[in-house]
Amino acid sequence: MAFRVSKCLSVCGKALMTASVNHALTPAMTGRYALTRCMSSAGGYKNILVDTKGEKANVGFIQLNRPKALNALCDELMLEVEQALNDFEADKTIGCVVLTGSEKAFAAGADIKEMQNKSFQEVYSGSFLAHWDRLKRTKKPTIAVVNGFALGGGCEMAMMCDIIYAGEKAQFGQPEILLGTIPGAGGTQRLTHAIGKSKAMEMVLTGDRMNAQDAKEAGLVSKVFPADQVVDEAIKLAEKISGNSKIVVQMAKEAVNTAYEVSLTEGLNNEKRLFYASFATDDRKEGMTAFVEKRPANFTDQ
Repeated sequence: MAFRVSKCLSVCGKALMTASVNHALTPAMTGRYALTRCMSSAGGYKNILVDTKGEKANVGFIQLNRPKALNALCDELMLEVEQALNDFEADKTIGCVVLTGSEKAFAAGADIKEMQNKSFQEVYSGSFLAHWDRLKRTKKPTIAVVNGFALGGGCEMAMMCDIIYAGEKAQFGQPEILLGTIPGAGGTQRLTHAIGKSKAMEMVLTGDRMNAQDAKEAGLVSKVFPADQVVDEAIKLAEKISGNSKIVVQMAKEAVNTAYEVSLTEGLNNEKRLFYASFATDDRKEGMTAFVEKRPANFTDQ
C-alpha cells in the first residue's frame, strides 16, 4: 500500500523504523530542464523533477525528489506524477517514460499518524488511494529504476511500471503487516503475479525484504546493474523502445498486459485482434518493406 503523507510533510518516526522503511536519502540530482506545466504555486513541480533524456530527447524522465521525506508518496507528489505523465502522453515525440528516485531510496515513507484515525467509512467512501494507479493506465511504456529501498507504496509504484531495472543494492518489500494493515495499492496482487504465491505470501505476511538479485531471479526485476549505472542503462532501453513505432509499441504493451487480466483463450484472441490492427498502420507496411529491402525502417508513428 502506498502510505499517504499529509500535506507532503514527513512524519516518519518509530512506527516506520519498525516497518523498516526509515532510511535517509541523498539530495536528488537535478534535471536538464523542467516541464512548464506544474502543480505547485511556485511555478514548478515541488516533489518531482521532470526532464527529457536521450539523444533525440524522446524519453520522458520523472525523478521523485523528496529526500527529507524518503520520497514518500503523498497526494501532492502523486498528482504531480499524474500531471507529468499526462504531459508525456500528449507529447508525440516521447516514446517511453523512466521513473526513478535517488540512489538511496526509490520511494518509502508514510504518515502513520494521518492514517491511524481514519475510519472504514472514510477510506471506503472516499476511495482512498484509488487515484494512485495512473502509471498502470499510461499507454506509453514505463520503466521503474529502483535504487535503494522500494518499500510499501514504493514497491507498489515500481510494480505499476512495465519494466523494472534495479541497482545492486535495491531492496523490495511490503511491510504493511508490521503496521497492522495490508498493502492497498496492488501489493498483494501484482507481487503475486510477478513472483508467485509462495514468495509473495511470505513477504506480505512477514514484511521481509527481497534484495535485487533475488528479485531478478524471482522475475520481479528485469536486470540488475551497479547503482551508478542503472539509470543510464534504463535510458538506453527507453531510447531503444522509443525508436520503434510508437503506435505499435502501445499495441504490444496492451497485448502483454492483457495476459495478466484474462484467460489464455481471451488473451490469444486479443493478441490476434491487435496483430490484425497493426496491418492498418503505415508503420507495419514500412517495417516489412524495410526488412525486404534490407534497410533500416523509417517509422512515422502512423
